[in-house]
Amino acid sequence: MFQGFSQNAVEFLWGISLNNERAWFAAHKQDYLDYVDRPLRALSQQLFEAMSAAYPREGFTQHVSRIYRDARRLYGRGPYKDHLWLVIARAHSVQQGRPAFYFELAPNYYSYGCGFWDMTPELAAKHRARIDRDPKPLSTLARRLNRSKFSLYGDEYKRPKGDPGKLLAPWYNRKNLGISFDDNCEGVLFTPQLADDVLEGFRFLMPYYRYFDSLAADAAPEVPL
Repeated sequence: MFQGFSQNAVEFLWGISLNNERAWFAAHKQDYLDYVDRPLRALSQQLFEAMSAAYPREGFTQHVSRIYRDARRLYGRGPYKDHLWLVIARAHSVQQGRPAFYFELAPNYYSYGCGFWDMTPELAAKHRARIDRDPKPLSTLARRLNRSKFSLYGDEYKRPKGDPGKLLAPWYNRKNLGISFDDNCEGVLFTPQLADDVLEGFRFLMPYYRYFDSLAADAAPEVPL
């Protein structure tokens, strides 16, 4: 069972962010395994089992990120990540324009929520077309979200795509869609209660996950001639 992270996990992530080199990591690898990787995997397993039991038809799988960056995509950065995450989603790649639940731990925050890893332009167009066609379902979800601790996130278009009204404009004019709760690395992060809080959040977000996931089944919007 997940017992919470510790201040040692936060200190390690600060350390790797400031000393992103192989020699430092080699000297602190056991800290990474003990304080970051193992608790993160325990949290992932506990969340995965609970979500699979609550929603057996979803066919969820789990994935925990590795600390090693892809050597082909360093782009001048060090070889290690300074934030790690877990993902719970259906048995397809989160790179394929499908949503996922996530938990992320960084040196200065932790975050959990759901959304797209990389929303394709086609899915964004389907999302806008659905709002244009029938805004009521998303309006209900948007009002519910506005009364919660979660926030909508995602890069916005430089030029808005349209104006569906104050409530839905933040949803309509984003290149990517996600919902998150962010907090400082303190308090509940260091207790077993974190797993319960994240699970409660995932259950709250299930209607949004299903809304995001259903976009792939929509017909492609017509392109004006």
